[in-house]
Amino acid sequence: MSEHLTTVAGVAVDTRHWIGGERVASTDTFTDVSPIDGAPLGEISRATAAEAAAAVAAAKAAFPGWAATPRAERARLLHAVADGVERRAEELALVETTDNGALLRSHRRGVMPRVAHNFRFFADRLLGLEHEDFTTRDHTNHVTWDPAGPCVLITPWNAPLMLATWKVAPALAAGNTVVLKPAEWTPLTASLLADIAAEAGLPPGVLNVVQGYGAEIGDALTGHPDVRRISFTGSVPTARHIAARAAANLTPLSLELGGKSPLLVFADADLDLAVDLAVEQYDNAGQVCLAATRLLVEEAVAEEFLHRFVAKASGLRQGDPREEGTDIGPTIHPRQLEKIDGFVQRARAAGARAVIGGHRGQGQYYAPTLLTGVRQDSEVVQEEVFGPVLTLQTFATEDEAVALANDTRFGLAATLATGDRERADRVTARLVAGTVWVNCFFVRDLRAPFGGSRQSGVGREGDVWSFDFFCDLKNTVTAPKGWQDHG
Repeated sequence: MSEHLTTVAGVAVDTRHWIGGERVASTDTFTDVSPIDGAPLGEISRATAAEAAAAVAAAKAAFPGWAATPRAERARLLHAVADGVERRAEELALVETTDNGALLRSHRRGVMPRVAHNFRFFADRLLGLEHEDFTTRDHTNHVTWDPAGPCVLITPWNAPLMLATWKVAPALAAGNTVVLKPAEWTPLTASLLADIAAEAGLPPGVLNVVQGYGAEIGDALTGHPDVRRISFTGSVPTARHIAARAAANLTPLSLELGGKSPLLVFADADLDLAVDLAVEQYDNAGQVCLAATRLLVEEAVAEEFLHRFVAKASGLRQGDPREEGTDIGPTIHPRQLEKIDGFVQRARAAGARAVIGGHRGQGQYYAPTLLTGVRQDSEVVQEEVFGPVLTLQTFATEDEAVALANDTRFGLAATLATGDRERADRVTARLVAGTVWVNCFFVRDLRAPFGGSRQSGVGREGDVWSFDFFCDLKNTVTAPKGWQDHG
């Protein structure tokens, strides 16, 4: 086997970059480690500014041909990528679980089918992308979506392939070329995606993948003058850094950032449903930007809600995510585990009570935790923990519930449990959030816009909103006179 191949869960993965249709190795490497058991998964090529420049140059060289490719052909190739994802779905699921610790059953049943759907959706949406012409003083206005150019896409580790393809698929459908930089803690499925794209017939340079650590490679990509769009999913501090780098070239940004979302439970709610929604927030070990980590419960039902919640959450099984019966896997990295525990222990020192959890498990596992007795202005209520840690607060009135829900610097999502439709309408209208779920959670339709308010992001992804970002919109105004008669 080549020195640049590693075997993960029985699947061969190339550890080199993918630039201009070729595998490119770096002199330096970094070790990728599984969060499940700490086992090393491979030595990954660690990009420098030279590889970043090569990737952007490859994307720039490929852009004119890809932009000129007819929509139907671009759509066909994206469907071919989706076909490849479906053929290798089991391999992708096994590698992703090993690399990031999320549940294998979720990857098999939900995530990998969704990855394929991301490509199919934007391929089909491209074919129907048009704006009805309109007139201004007899002049015709014709709106088109022109490809913007090379795009840098920087993606997170909590759902590596799905979140990458939320960006890759519309960027490619729009006629742009892409440099994808996956998170350094979870680089493997991005490498497999490069293989799939090549097998599908995507021209060299249209999709490039470079791997590396943070600012080492990120600065070279986000500050490059030939980059026309930057899309990033991750933390607020990193987004600020990226924005500063992009500012020199006025490169447009799409940012999907952190959250501190509330789950509002009213006394008229179906309490069993509300409890199910609350326990669901431990999904992926709480490493979900959308997670409603702040449980806000009406005083009249708070005691009963807490009783049912503890009973339900105590039945969760934490362990190896490759086992069918596991409900919660590990946290991604020792640094993340330290961060989570720091939040919890500082909160407890300040007077919070851990009703369940509040401690580490073996290895990189953190016990599902619920904290009560927290103040609204406390760190654990205001800052994103990104782990299996929830807080519970109570409210007496609808106004108080909304005030508590909106009282953070974030505005990514909110979840509402109520049996009153009129209340649902009133409350959702007042919540500051990019997405509000009523009596449900994590229902994501690509036809809808997705993104955050306040410091939870800039811009929206999904449907035509993705095309609006990844394209230069052009309006062509044509006069009704001045034409020559060639008859």
